[in-house]
Amino acid sequence: MTVDYEMPSDGVCLITLNRPDKLNAFNRQMRLDLMDATQRASVDASIRAVVITGAGRGFSAGADISVVNDKYNVEDILNIEYGGFLSAIATMPKPVIAAINGPAAGIGMTLALTCDLRVMGEGAYLMSAFANIGLVPDGGLSLLLTQQIGYAKAYQLAIEAEKIDAARSLAWGLVNRTVASADVLTNTLDWARSLTQRAPIAMALTKRTFRAAAQAGLRNAMTFEAMTQRTAIATDDCAEGAMALLEKRQPVFKGK
Repeated sequence: MTVDYEMPSDGVCLITLNRPDKLNAFNRQMRLDLMDATQRASVDASIRAVVITGAGRGFSAGADISVVNDKYNVEDILNIEYGGFLSAIATMPKPVIAAINGPAAGIGMTLALTCDLRVMGEGAYLMSAFANIGLVPDGGLSLLLTQQIGYAKAYQLAIEAEKIDAARSLAWGLVNRTVASADVLTNTLDWARSLTQRAPIAMALTKRTFRAAAQAGLRNAMTFEAMTQRTAIATDDCAEGAMALLEKRQPVFKGK
C-alpha cells in the first residue's frame, strides 16, 4: 500500500502518504489508495478527526512525473482520481488536519490547502511548482490560493513557483500554526484529539457552512484547471520541463 491508515487513538484517524523514496509523489496507486482512505474515513462514524501527513522527510512532492506517458489522460485523472480524494476531504463531516512535515509542492500543496486546518514544520515549505515544468496549478489550487491570499499574490506564486517557508505561510494565513519540525505529527495528533471532544454534529454543520461560503466554485475551478492542464501537458515546454527536472538541470522553454 502507498497509503497507511491507522487509528492512533479513539476518534482520530491518521492517513500517511507512504512513498518516502519519491518524497510521496503521487502515482496512480497512491491516488487510488488516498481516495479509498479518505472515503473510508468520511463514512466511519467512530472517527471524529482526521490527520494527513507524509512518511519520511516530505509531505508530498506532487505528481510523480517519471510515470507520465502518452496514455496519461490528465482531465480524467484530475477530475476523477485527484478530485475523488480532494472532494472527500472537503465534504467529509469532520475536520481534516494536514501535518506538513516537509515540502508540499504541486498537487501536494493543493492537498495541504484542501485540508481544513494545517500544522507546518519550521523546515517545511509550500510550493506551486507547476510553472517549473510548463503546467498550470490544478486540483483547485487556483481557487484556494486566490481565496486565501488574493489574486495578485496567488498569481505571482503560481507563475514564479517560489517556495513559501513556514514563517510566510503562517503570516499569510496559509497555515494555522508552525512548530519545530520534529514536533509536527505529535502536535497535530494532539490537536486532533482535542477536536474529538467537541460536539460532532455542530462541527460537521460548521464545516459544511463555511465550505459552502468559501468554496462555492471549487468544483468549477477544478474542472477548468483540468481543461487547461490538458492543453499545457501537450506542449513541448512541458516535456522539456519534466525532462529537465528528472535530469536536474534548468529547463529551456521555447513557447511551443
